Amino acid sequence: MLSLRKLAIAAATACIVAMPVSAAEWVMSSGYPDNNFHTANIKKFIDEVGTKSGGKLKITLHSNGTLIKLDATKRAVQSNQIPIGEIRLGVYGNEDPMYILAGLPFIAGTYDEAWKLKDVQKPYFDKLFAKNGMKILFYSPWPGQGFYTKFSVKKTADFKGKKLRIYSTATKKMGEMLGFNATILPFAEIPQAFSTGLIEALFTSPQTGIDIQAWDNTSNFTYAGAILSKNAVIVNARAFKKLPADVQKVVMAAAATAEKRAWELSKETTAKQKGILTKNGMKVADAPAGLISDMKKIGKSMMEDWKKTASPEAKAVLAEYLK
Repeated sequence: MLSLRKLAIAAATACIVAMPVSAAEWVMSSGYPDNNFHTANIKKFIDEVGTKSGGKLKITLHSNGTLIKLDATKRAVQSNQIPIGEIRLGVYGNEDPMYILAGLPFIAGTYDEAWKLKDVQKPYFDKLFAKNGMKILFYSPWPGQGFYTKFSVKKTADFKGKKLRIYSTATKKMGEMLGFNATILPFAEIPQAFSTGLIEALFTSPQTGIDIQAWDNTSNFTYAGAILSKNAVIVNARAFKKLPADVQKVVMAAAATAEKRAWELSKETTAKQKGILTKNGMKVADAPAGLISDMKKIGKSMMEDWKKTASPEAKAVLAEYLK
């Protein structure tokens, strides 16, 4: 028979073995409403991580910029204020020209081209983010872009002098070359900017138009395609390394799935969302051929300007993509 002491030790050991591994709990910030496809995709990513990690990593999402403003998220992740968040790559063009390459009109104007550009950019971004203590988990493309206006667009000259809201340094330059007075504004400030007269038009995706109910301030949506800019979900490198190896693998596998799903969701949304804009009283039309031609010329001009500020390593990425 076992002594009482041995029984006690055996019981204690059994309890230790049975105790679950303590779960890591992360909070995450994203910039868009719950009905935005980016947010819906992030929620599926979070669910997959929670399930497949056996609850070892729990991520609580704060959407629509309620925790941290979208354009402040990168700094918050870098400083480990939060371990994970969603960012818009195109707003950081002042830090490195690579951030705005995908935002040049018609450089990568289809989903296949945008996927190829993403793959070519990935090693560059991996190195850039690692240098700053972060890691990109996956990329999510916006649908093609268009112009929200109070008038029907017949030609490029219709834009002259109009006050346009755009979202990146690249689109600001494009807007100015098209004749607009262009202003960069965060997503959340769009309704107020309309009400105060700061803007009278938008260049953005059907998704954003729905998110901010563009029909309250504009009547026409002119779809150009042109740009498939990207968001990214990023993580603090130290926080990621603290996860057990098996949980790290779960996160990366879920991220790969989320990236593929993001591309499919983005493709699916365009036609459906044009219908939603129409249902809400907007006139939806494709951009006239002359405007598309002008935008392609602007894209080529902007690419040459981009090369002037890009590092040799960045220019090598573009050259690889163009091959």
